[in-house]
Amino acid sequence: MTGTKPSNTSHGTAALTVLYDGACPLCRREMAVYRDLQPLQQGSPVCFADVSNTAVPLPIGTTREQLMARFHVQDRDGQLLSGAAAFLALWAALPGWRWLALAGRLPGAAWLMERLYRLFLRWRPMLQRWAARWD
Repeated sequence: MTGTKPSNTSHGTAALTVLYDGACPLCRREMAVYRDLQPLQQGSPVCFADVSNTAVPLPIGTTREQLMARFHVQDRDGQLLSGAAAFLALWAALPGWRWLALAGRLPGAAWLMERLYRLFLRWRPMLQRWAARWD
């Protein structure tokens, strides 16, 4: 899914649209952290779209299940990024996280981050159940 280019969602003016699973207690908590931050570039808003909400329009060529299974962001040009690449794009736009985006540019770092993210996805259902108890 990294690098596909469907048309924009309704958040076409945003520099970055974060497509996240709002039904996931882990995802909701993480997105709350990011939402409180102002983007590094003025006039380049980061929008958040809860794709578990059926009223939220999806990028063309995607499904709700696909978008909820992995983390995605879509840039202003409609390019859809997934997994570690999506996190790196988001972190590059936010203060306090940019250092991690820069670290992701080191040789092999993005590859390693993607592998770690895939490992996390295996544990995600168990972690979601645990996090749901705290809601």
